[in-house]
Amino acid sequence: MDPIDPAYGTSTLMIIAALAVALLLFLIIKVRLHAFISLVLVSVVTAVAAGIPLVDVPAALTSGFGSTLASVALLVGFGVMIGRLLEVTGGAQVLADTLVGRFGEKRAPFALGVAALIFGFPIFFDAGLVVFLPIILTVARRFGGSVLYYALPAAGAFAAMHALVPPHPGPVAAGTVLGGDIGIILLVNLPIALLAWYVGVFLVSRFLGSKFDVPVPDMLFGEVNGGSNGSDTATKTIAPSFATVISLLAIPLVLISFNTVLTTLIAGGSIDEGNSVVDFLILLGNTPIALLITLLAAIAVLGTRDRTLNETTELLDKSLGPICSIILITGAGGMFGGVLRASGIGEALTSSLSDLGIPLLLQAFLIATALRVAQGSATVALTTAAGLIASQADGLGDLRIALLVTAIAAGATALSHVNDSGFWLVSRFFGMDEKTTLKTWTVMETTLGLSAFAIAAVLWPIAG
Repeated sequence: MDPIDPAYGTSTLMIIAALAVALLLFLIIKVRLHAFISLVLVSVVTAVAAGIPLVDVPAALTSGFGSTLASVALLVGFGVMIGRLLEVTGGAQVLADTLVGRFGEKRAPFALGVAALIFGFPIFFDAGLVVFLPIILTVARRFGGSVLYYALPAAGAFAAMHALVPPHPGPVAAGTVLGGDIGIILLVNLPIALLAWYVGVFLVSRFLGSKFDVPVPDMLFGEVNGGSNGSDTATKTIAPSFATVISLLAIPLVLISFNTVLTTLIAGGSIDEGNSVVDFLILLGNTPIALLITLLAAIAVLGTRDRTLNETTELLDKSLGPICSIILITGAGGMFGGVLRASGIGEALTSSLSDLGIPLLLQAFLIATALRVAQGSATVALTTAAGLIASQADGLGDLRIALLVTAIAAGATALSHVNDSGFWLVSRFFGMDEKTTLKTWTVMETTLGLSAFAIAAVLWPIAG
């Protein structure tokens, strides 16, 4: 749903947004009301309080909820089924053993993060996270300690690549709006993303892991090599080879790479639209389709090794039960963010920020941060902030435009909180309550964004 004309001034809208977030946290943390119920309730109250016409309130609610589910439900569903097959057949353990054997126990978190950086080059944050989940949990279970030691480096790697590096849609859209060269943006932002990940994610995750002892959750996959899964573990025999597991994980990597690269080339005019072969490859690389193909391959290669197809189907059916809550809560988080977008809160705030006369790079960062805080979506914050400062980017060279994209992406990464669907994915996947997620994931996303912005600020004078 498109934003309506704001019913109130900027200050009033910001007070409404702040009160809405405070009410949501109060209901979830203090009252202990279920997060799904709390998000829907606060979304309704916020929509009415922000002046959205009553007849439009249902559309504002269902628009954000439906669009989030459209992008998340299939990914989480297919991803969890792939993960369950990897875990039960021993594939995740094979990957974990190989990573540890190559890097050592002490470097296991670093190895997970590096693998996620590579895997995250073409794959979106949520898709990469669900596919990597069994690997993260298997490594964490093997060595013990807080799951944050292993989860944050990998999740932060996917977040960094998704926000900062083409061909992901946010930086591509922002670069296009600003008139930049996507190739130069890639060359500039890739090393910035790697350095920002190391400083703002990996080093920070070591501190957060030592401060917050979050046990490895059993919610998604049950106990690994334990007795609670009955026939699931009893039917295990010889685990698949490392090459087999890597080949399966490479399927979505390759297919999604086709999609992202070809879509970028079409947008840049290098490939003409309407080519049936190109369109077919783009279809195969659509993330849900790519994960569906991967799941079918995993069923054929892993699911029928020591089980009948009926037993594998039963196993996959059981894997979907625990994620119902995750999907609904994530959708409700998207609903809350959608209501904030529809109310015009983000636009009202950023229009006032753009008139302050602050330096362009800092202005880009602050506007993107304000949009991120106001409505939750990093991609929306990226594209909207780029549009708001586009007129000021005229005449800048390609290097400075690339750094502007960095600053916008940095702001759009910081301060992930309860109106961000990614916040709820991380919270539920790794078994954290909302308070702990704010103290860990939100902090790490902010340090990632600040690290990227600091690098851009250092390079800005040199790029002039």
